[in-house]
Amino acid sequence: MSTEPRPDPHPHPRPRSFDDLIAEADAVSVEGWDFSWLDGRATEERPPWGYTRSMAERMGRATAALDIQTGGGEVLASVPKLPPLTVATEAWPPNVARATALLHPLGVAVVGDHDEPPLPFADEAFDLVVSRHPVKAWWTEIARVLRPGGTYFSQEVGPASVFELVEYFLGPLPPDSYTARDPELAGAAARAAGLDVVDLRTASLRTEFHDIGAVVYFLRKVIWMVPGFTVDGYRDQLASLHRRIEAEGPFVATTTRFLIEAVKPS
Repeated sequence: MSTEPRPDPHPHPRPRSFDDLIAEADAVSVEGWDFSWLDGRATEERPPWGYTRSMAERMGRATAALDIQTGGGEVLASVPKLPPLTVATEAWPPNVARATALLHPLGVAVVGDHDEPPLPFADEAFDLVVSRHPVKAWWTEIARVLRPGGTYFSQEVGPASVFELVEYFLGPLPPDSYTARDPELAGAAARAAGLDVVDLRTASLRTEFHDIGAVVYFLRKVIWMVPGFTVDGYRDQLASLHRRIEAEGPFVATTTRFLIEAVKPS
């Protein structure tokens, strides 16, 4: 009887090297706001309120709607029934082109805008304004372009989101970094602009990065997390984190989100 080992009928793939993982993640396009490249490589728990579904329901009842900072237009394009007049703004030129190609066939006008006041629209132009993860909400401008009785509906990044990853690369952040993007401050700013806050909810969500390529892709795409991030600039820290993930499992961080809905009084 032969003593030679038989071939494994279900061979396991060899672990990919650090260099292979970061080279792949450094080369892939990060245009748009679609994170599907991370499928199987990173996971993020979703907030319980279901922003996309709730936003789509409001879109179905609106007559004129504005999506601020639409990214590549992916979320807006998922809405089954858009209002007769729907406009989206975006600042980053590659995303403007991507959103235009995606949204124009749906009848949505895409406007390149610098995400600073004033919004390029007349007073009381919209009965619904939405935004998913805006860099900054300019509350006075939002109130200005809303019609009386109109609604602003947004999911925003909350305080200290994914700071475990940020501080891995940058070290401890100053205390005031932990109070930025406070939902209570957002609510106060909305009220100061003359809006009535009818809903304000928060969520802390588990996020896992399963390989170093996922970390590289995330930091290249969400550029404000580690400003100026490049693979070459952080290679030593990336290599150390790669070894940690291989030895201990996924790198875990906490994502924070808040939902805010505000209405302009009639």
